[in-house]
Amino acid sequence: MVIDLRRCVGCMSCTISCKMENGIPLGFFRSWVNMAEKGKFPEVRRYFQPRLCNHCEKAPCVRVCPVKASYRREDGVVLIDRDRCIGCGYCVEACPYHARFINPNTKVAEKCDFCRERMEKGLPPACVHNCMGKARIFGDLNDPQSDIARLLAVNPARQLKVELGTMPHVYYIGLDEFLVMVKEGA
Repeated sequence: MVIDLRRCVGCMSCTISCKMENGIPLGFFRSWVNMAEKGKFPEVRRYFQPRLCNHCEKAPCVRVCPVKASYRREDGVVLIDRDRCIGCGYCVEACPYHARFINPNTKVAEKCDFCRERMEKGLPPACVHNCMGKARIFGDLNDPQSDIARLLAVNPARQLKVELGTMPHVYYIGLDEFLVMVKEGA
């Protein structure tokens, strides 16, 4: 997935559509938006950074799962087998992106799965479908003709916390400005 921060307006439709599509309980999120403001009145600007599971190639959550409920498919999507999950929370603690939680209703771990059921029907994830700014782009990075591959070919993009060696597969365009603003403590 690519998130083009230049197009994100902070509407939260990604968060709401994810909660609706997946029946996420109150107070928990598979997708959320970090916000920060920079400047002084009247010259204030608000910055948005949508967040979700980064579907890491070397996912710490997969490595620590004692029952192998967390796994990575060949296509790169990191999933949780809810039938195997024992709700120990090791994966929640291991995720450096804070993208997992234990569902208080089901007592098993949850996270973004790129709307697995929608993907199996050839549909984009709900957050992508409902993004009014078209800031979220989803597709096959290995297909040079895909929208996502073409977008990354002409726009510099960054991933979060690459220094951890997790090899995240969510890319951000325009992340530099957001990071600079957050580091300055604005």
